[in-house]
Amino acid sequence: MTQPQLIICGSIAIDRIMNFSGRYRDLIKPEKLHALSLSTLLDKLEDSRGGTGANIAYNIALLGEKPVLLGSVGDDAKAYLEDLGNLGVDTSSVHYSKLSTASFNVITDSEDSQVGGFFQGAMSDSESLSFASWQDKDAVVMICAHNPEAMNRQARECQQYGLKLIFDPGQQVSDPAVDLGTGVSAAEIVLVNDYELGVLCEKLATDPKQLKTKVPVLVTTMGKDGSIIEGTSLPEPLKISAAKPKQVVDPTGAGDAYRAGFLYGYLRQWDLRICGQLGSVVSSFIVEQHGTQRQFSKQQIMDRYKENFNEEVQL
Repeated sequence: MTQPQLIICGSIAIDRIMNFSGRYRDLIKPEKLHALSLSTLLDKLEDSRGGTGANIAYNIALLGEKPVLLGSVGDDAKAYLEDLGNLGVDTSSVHYSKLSTASFNVITDSEDSQVGGFFQGAMSDSESLSFASWQDKDAVVMICAHNPEAMNRQARECQQYGLKLIFDPGQQVSDPAVDLGTGVSAAEIVLVNDYELGVLCEKLATDPKQLKTKVPVLVTTMGKDGSIIEGTSLPEPLKISAAKPKQVVDPTGAGDAYRAGFLYGYLRQWDLRICGQLGSVVSSFIVEQHGTQRQFSKQQIMDRYKENFNEEVQL
C-alpha cells in the first residue's frame, strides 16, 4: 500500500527560549492589568532552531518519514535547512527571502506558563507558498501557524484542489486575520491544545461539543494530562495518557513533537488510538531538555511506547 506524500507548511524560526524559577501568577496583579509592567531575572537563556513547521518536519523525519517542508526563511537559515535535508526533509520548496528568518521569543515560568512574542521576518514573504504543485496528487497537507494571509490562501487551495487537509492553527488562532472557519471546514483533522480550543470555539461562536460534530477528527492536547481524540469519524472519544519523560525541563515544542508522532501513524492508516499514543511518546522526549528539536532513535521510541502503553509498535 502506497502512502500519501506529506506536505508541511508552517513557520521556520530561530527561537530564543528563556526560563525563570518563579510564577507569573505571583508577579501579575489583576488590578493593575491596565498598566502591566513586568521584569524578572532569568535562570536560563538559549537560542535554538525551531518554528512549528520545521519542528514537526524534524521529528517525523527522525521517525523515518520524508516530508516536504514549505516555508520562507532568510539566508541566515541556510545551515539549518541543510541539516534538515540531511535528516530526510525535502526543503527544495522553501523560499529564500531577503528578510531575516522568523524568531520566537518565549519566557516560561516554573509552572510551564508561557509568554512569548513572534517576529515574522521572512515568514511574511509568503506569496510563493502554494499547494498548486500537488494538485491531483496523492498528498496530505498540513497547515501550521505561519503567515495569516498564506494560511487563508492555502486552506482555500485545499478546497479547490481536493487535497486532504490537517489544520493546526496553533498560536495564530488568536490572530483576527486568520480565517479559522475556512480552515476548520476544509480539514479532515483539526489539531489544537486545550487553550487554543477555547479560543477557536469563541472565534467560531460555538463550543467544543458542537465543534466535534463538524470535524471528522478533532485532536486536543492537554500537556501532562495527555490528549483527547474525538469527532464525527469516531464512535466515542479516545483519551490518550501522557507518556512519562525521565525529567521535565521545558515544554516548548512538545506539541509539535506530538503532531509528528500522530501524523506518522495517520499516514499509515493506523488506529487513531495508536497515533495518539505514538504522539504522546515522541512529545515526552522533547520536554526532557531545552530546545524544540532533540535527537532520539526509533528504538528509544519503541521502548518507551511499550513501557507506557504495555504494547509494541513497529516503526
